[in-house]
Amino acid sequence: MCRIGAIKSKIAFHPSKALQLMLPQQEGHDNSGFAMVMQDLSGVFSDHKDKPLLSLACTQKGAKLVEDYMEAHNFVQVAEWIPTPNKEKGLDIKAMPYYIFRNYDYPENYLDKTQQEKEDLLLDVRLNLRKLLEDQDQGYVYSFWPDVLTLKEIGDPRDIATYFGLWEEKGDLMAKSIVVQCRQNTNYDIVRYAAHPFFIQGYTLCANGENTFYTKNKEYQKSLHRGYIGFESDSQNFLYTLHYVLNELKWPIKYYKHVITPLPFDEIEKRADKEVLTAIRQSLGHLEINGPNTIIAVLPSGDMMTCCDSKKLRPVVVGGDENTIAIASEVCGLNVILPDRDREKDIYPNEREVVVINNDMEVQRWKQ
Repeated sequence: MCRIGAIKSKIAFHPSKALQLMLPQQEGHDNSGFAMVMQDLSGVFSDHKDKPLLSLACTQKGAKLVEDYMEAHNFVQVAEWIPTPNKEKGLDIKAMPYYIFRNYDYPENYLDKTQQEKEDLLLDVRLNLRKLLEDQDQGYVYSFWPDVLTLKEIGDPRDIATYFGLWEEKGDLMAKSIVVQCRQNTNYDIVRYAAHPFFIQGYTLCANGENTFYTKNKEYQKSLHRGYIGFESDSQNFLYTLHYVLNELKWPIKYYKHVITPLPFDEIEKRADKEVLTAIRQSLGHLEINGPNTIIAVLPSGDMMTCCDSKKLRPVVVGGDENTIAIASEVCGLNVILPDRDREKDIYPNEREVVVINNDMEVQRWKQ
């Protein structure tokens, strides 16, 4: 099994805290991928939270391709975090030559555009940059969105953190929300794009488990949205369905669980909302997920959520205090970063439950 985790806090914290959450769970990953998505940033990017932030890894040629593209499309750089790599011998990391974490201002002709037009622009730029780098095998683009930084690499999470200087709290890189995964590869290639979390238009998601309906989901999702690409992991299906249900259909979040793990028809018949649930089963059956899995997601609102498969075959626990709440595959991670929390208040979500943490650190439990 992979191991997944997330921290949401009222107070900006250093990414080393997310690493401390994950390391006690080390038995559950094989160094085939490590990634984290940081949101609600502080430090270098504090004054540019409304500016899109580009996260990518590339070659020297790839960096030039990106710079030329951004200049040609009238994006102006306003801030940057440049990691100083620690290249000590023996580190288990398949490092790329260049890492770019860079804020841009919107092109002048987009400053007065609607929010939807800006969101479409950022998606199209990310997709175009990905294709540009992919066609020439020059790098990987992970996200291009305001107040979001994505880092992915292959190797030992400890060594990756050492390489990027993430153990040192310098104050230049902080966040109030971090989602992280240490990957254990099961069915797919070991590539950077397969490392969770995944991101699209303000939606972040990572998963622990498998999706045996991967092919069915993938073929259907390809027809739904231009941003549903890659499919390097079956867990991307979770993200694309989340984005489709909430962003495209504009449905409430409670229906996401009904799409991925629908109730049996005999249970639906007993419900007051049976007409809605029947329509979901009949119209979106190709988005149903099957297999053992647990997910953690962050929504554009900043709300964080978690839920699991219909038989709860993968573990997850939620716990915290008045300032910070964490989610992890194993409680040992919570014990390290939140040792003084009231452990009797820890939540172990059941198979029919969605747990949501809002920006006031209020925990809501919704039964399917």
